[in-house]
Amino acid sequence: MTQKKALKNVNLCKKNVRSWCSTTGLISSAKKERKIYLKMSRKVQKIIKSLAALVDVKVSAPALTVNNARTFTAAPPPPPVAKYGGRYTVTMLPGDGIGPELMSNVKEVFRYAGIPVDFEEVYLSPVMDNEEDLYDAIVSIKRNGVAIKGNIETRENRPGVISRNVELRNELDLYAYVMHCKSFPGIHTRHEDVDIMIVRQNMEGEYAMLEHESVHGVVESLKVITRKNSERVARFAFELAKKEGRRKVTTVHKANIMKVSDGLFLEVCREVAKEYPEIKHEDMIIDNTCMQLVSRPQQFDVMIMTNLYGAIVANLTCGLVGGPGLLSGINYGTKYAVFEPGTRNHGRNLVGKNIANPIAMLNASVDLLEHLNLKHHSHLIRTAIDATVNIDHVHTPDLGGMASSSDVIQSVIKNIKEEEKRIDMSYA
Repeated sequence: MTQKKALKNVNLCKKNVRSWCSTTGLISSAKKERKIYLKMSRKVQKIIKSLAALVDVKVSAPALTVNNARTFTAAPPPPPVAKYGGRYTVTMLPGDGIGPELMSNVKEVFRYAGIPVDFEEVYLSPVMDNEEDLYDAIVSIKRNGVAIKGNIETRENRPGVISRNVELRNELDLYAYVMHCKSFPGIHTRHEDVDIMIVRQNMEGEYAMLEHESVHGVVESLKVITRKNSERVARFAFELAKKEGRRKVTTVHKANIMKVSDGLFLEVCREVAKEYPEIKHEDMIIDNTCMQLVSRPQQFDVMIMTNLYGAIVANLTCGLVGGPGLLSGINYGTKYAVFEPGTRNHGRNLVGKNIANPIAMLNASVDLLEHLNLKHHSHLIRTAIDATVNIDHVHTPDLGGMASSSDVIQSVIKNIKEEEKRIDMSYA
């Protein structure tokens, strides 16, 4: 082997080492992973030095560095890069129940508005015995970076079967769930001027799904709370409050009873709150929170809570502003984002009747466009939704109206057309 060829092989080895360590996640700020990485990098350096010595080539060990930045990120993941002439590819998981119908509505609106998005559809069967379709969905989301989904039902109700929604969130590390609960002026409800941002820990708590029967007739369920995940969702909530100009964050808990698990979550939230002196922090017990929400919801600004409490409060606040067919929710991780209706209902009793409210899924699609930095298109559809619900009062039966799903979509398309005309006239 010549020196020139040996040097080429050594450089290639260095390049492959960096690439491999990056793709396998060994370059990390986590303490345990850092030890593994440093140990691996020392072995690699020895190998490369030995190879260089054999052929008398002077070469330095690869400059492999460890990220010592703050462990917990608080920002949403960056949007994926557009491709194929400025178009984006988005994973679409229609889900079960009315999900496929609502996705058809989204595609119809996108097609009319000329949205530069192509959907990669992955269908998940609720009755499959294996997890191949779920694996395909996860691979698709990792490839595209973003997804829009309906509710994915898990019909098997037996030990050992994990919820597919939970599995999806765990595999993609979607640690934070955000839902903006805001009143619609065109929908009459008991409370007006509701404007709450709910941040829910998305991967732990009772949703760890660790249950067992210790003896016959006695079942134990583990509630898992970790400092790591509590800290990053708390920091996410405070950063969100800071970004949105919010003044108060309320931590919802049950630490008076679950002193260790909820106690840890509350302790971490209080520690993080000290880093944001400009934002008021308070805490409230979950049962009192529910009573306060139905009596005076205007007192809340940003709310942060663990998984189960988040599921309850999110559904409750949806009811405050009109029901499950209006609000959207966002699942955020460090790399991926998944958009969906806020209440995660399958609406199986509405299938094929053309009366399901498409507004929640349309709002999820608008959140998706904003994440992709398609500001013009997101403004176009959001303005059309606002006009349909609040000005034209085109309401489906769940809102007390008589309109069909198709009526709502046609109204949205009509308002998109009118908004485009208004924009064109402003530039004329």
